Amino acid sequence: MAGRVMVREGLFTDGDAPALLGSRCATCGAHHFPRHDTCPYCAAEGPIPTQLSGAGSLWAWTAVTAAPPGYRGPVPYGVGVVELPEGIRVITQLTVSDPAALELGQAMELRVVPLHTDADGNEVVTYSFAPVDAPDPVDAPSPVDAP
Repeated sequence: MAGRVMVREGLFTDGDAPALLGSRCATCGAHHFPRHDTCPYCAAEGPIPTQLSGAGSLWAWTAVTAAPPGYRGPVPYGVGVVELPEGIRVITQLTVSDPAALELGQAMELRVVPLHTDADGNEVVTYSFAPVDAPDPVDAPSPVDAP
């Protein structure tokens, strides 16, 4: 039976209020994504697992117009850097692929979106950031079903 699976477990939660799964260092206080066993800033062991903010602001962006090897999702697609309130910048897929439709500092929110269908018929989903005023992916056409 086909279902819904994450592109990779441990990166994000999939639900009504999705969240990125990061860590916060108890020694230096820095947040990071994805989760680590040691702090990438001060090398302290045992950072505390935490859910990061689902909102941020757009810091940089571009469009990918040729699929990289092994990628089975739709093309073109947007890629950007979103700065979270925790002070980290996350490299992420964007729901908007037209760079002209985006602007520096634009308010963004985390979404879980379809990426492709795997060999077992499961819908593979990933995290992505969308402009706050963008339609919900449930209401938008799915790239999995696009011609």
